[in-house]
Amino acid sequence: MTATLQTRPTVAAPVVHDLPKLDPQQLRVEQCRTLDTPRRRYSLAARLLFVGMDLMYGRKRTLDKFRVLEIVARVPYQTWETVTYKQITKRHRRPLDIRRLWDRVLEFRTQQDNEQWHLLILAELVAREGKPATLRSKLWYDLLPRLIAFGYWHVAWLLYALKPTWSHRLNADFEDHAEHEYAQLVTEHPEWESTPYFSVVAEEYGTFDCLADLFRQIGHDERVHKQESEQHL
Repeated sequence: MTATLQTRPTVAAPVVHDLPKLDPQQLRVEQCRTLDTPRRRYSLAARLLFVGMDLMYGRKRTLDKFRVLEIVARVPYQTWETVTYKQITKRHRRPLDIRRLWDRVLEFRTQQDNEQWHLLILAELVAREGKPATLRSKLWYDLLPRLIAFGYWHVAWLLYALKPTWSHRLNADFEDHAEHEYAQLVTEHPEWESTPYFSVVAEEYGTFDCLADLFRQIGHDERVHKQESEQHL
């Protein structure tokens, strides 16, 4: 009796999602590229989000405001990961579908973890400023960001459940905004070019010659996130 040979299906190689770390010269080149590139044509939802942030935290670029932005920035990736896990559960009898969804989970998790590094860095830098904690600061920078993240989580979840491209477009707008804001932040602080940077809680993120290069790298990360979201449109 002749044995039946099963052909092995072709599975696409997993995508590597590590974000590149640039040297000081590359960081300066990419910052200039960001400043010279027009911003995306933001959706109505994105514009409302940006206007709301400016009304609550002011138009001035401060480390406190960027810390709030990084709290919110993780939300879409957390949402997408949760929804994708549910899709894996529904399609547990389809190995190829599961593998495709699993690769997507790895992408979203890597993006989320990168944003978490940004939050750790901003939290540490804000703590070093040594501002006294007041009732207003606790409400404005502790409680309110959690409420914003809670609302944004449900918006991102609903958009992704209805039509994933809607959620990816909103995130691309958000990341494009962050990329340009970080580039502008560096130009507003020329003293950072000679300010050394070190970290106690986020040293694994990388070493940088100065604070300006740190923020240039974070801005470049946001561009990569934007481009990854655009690939899903």
